[in-house]
Amino acid sequence: MRRYGRTTIALLRSCHPEPTAAVTLMVTALAVTTGHTAGRVVLIGLAVLTGQLSIGWLNDVVDAERDRTVGRPDKPVVAGAVSARTVGTAAAVAAVACIPLSLAYGLWAGVLHLVAVAAGWAYDLGLKSTPVSVLPYVVCFGLLPAFVVVALPGSPAPPWWLPVAGALLGAGAHFANVLPDLEDDATTGVRGLPHRIGAAGSRIAAAVLLLAATVVLAVAAPIPPAFALAVPVVAAAVLAAGFRAGRRPGSRAPFRAVLAVAGIAVVLLVAVGPALVG
Repeated sequence: MRRYGRTTIALLRSCHPEPTAAVTLMVTALAVTTGHTAGRVVLIGLAVLTGQLSIGWLNDVVDAERDRTVGRPDKPVVAGAVSARTVGTAAAVAAVACIPLSLAYGLWAGVLHLVAVAAGWAYDLGLKSTPVSVLPYVVCFGLLPAFVVVALPGSPAPPWWLPVAGALLGAGAHFANVLPDLEDDATTGVRGLPHRIGAAGSRIAAAVLLLAATVVLAVAAPIPPAFALAVPVVAAAVLAAGFRAGRRPGSRAPFRAVLAVAGIAVVLLVAVGPALVG
């Protein structure tokens, strides 16, 4: 029994729990604010959770040798806490479970979410090492909020600004997410777009894309004018302060500023939920 408990914990650590939880919570919160019933919110949350679990587990399986090369004992597969075969099986089970959960809201909603998940798998299986490494993030984050809207009764079409803001948020998240691992990735031959433009370029790209997401939401979404004006200004101020502080050697202030603006964009995205069905 104790052995199964250790394996379960190792599997949870292998799924990239922070981004998996963050994306699931974001989409579930959007489902709540758009007026889905409690039962539908739970099913949407489960669909997104299984999809993100499959992406996270597949990533750890594919990257196992790279993680060994750079000495990543924090990775359960590398540490021997769980086998790559077990993690791969978990990824396959989660992917299979994701299919009926996604299609429970109709063909179009299901297809949108399954394409989003497929984009994550494509990233894991090779696109992360190409100049178009940002594309899966654009597709996945652009389709996830659209999935929530199309899953509503009557399958309404999402407004244009919703997938655009989601895509910008996803693209910015890609550049921010890769920053801490640029050196390790370079050692193992990963050459995605952030690696090609470097750390400074990636910080700037993340900042610009995330700021653009807040501007799109502020300008296009039907929210109070004062709020629409304040959010981009606050986001720009946070980025300016972070990059100014980041001039010090070894400072992580720009990275933290980018994450803060990502948080602002997510809150704004969830906050406009009622306007999507109003």
